[in-house]
Amino acid sequence: MPGPLLHVGALITCPHQAPIMSPTTNTRVLISGMPALVATDIVTVAACPFTLPPPKPQPCMTVKLIPSVKVLINGQPAAILSPAMLCLSAEQIPQGPPNSSATQTRVIAL
Repeated sequence: MPGPLLHVGALITCPHQAPIMSPTTNTRVLISGMPALVATDIVTVAACPFTLPPPKPQPCMTVKLIPSVKVLINGQPAAILSPAMLCLSAEQIPQGPPNSSATQTRVIAL
């Protein structure tokens, strides 16, 4: 499924509105002046407030990125914004797809 390539400046939150931090190992490929994410980057969620009853914290911790099948950055698949992305808890329980409010729309990949 095609989607825009993700970059460090993309504004993405978990389903519970906590911000997602997206550092990258890529320093050579820029999109809109910001480094593009690769599928092997570890993307974390900052301070997700989600809990299950009885008060058991179950916050979103990481995001499973979707790799591009055709675009490589430094030999690694580029990360694309896709509805198939998932936020995961520390126990790797799916929490739902992240929300995005501002991403670049000029570079689309498969």
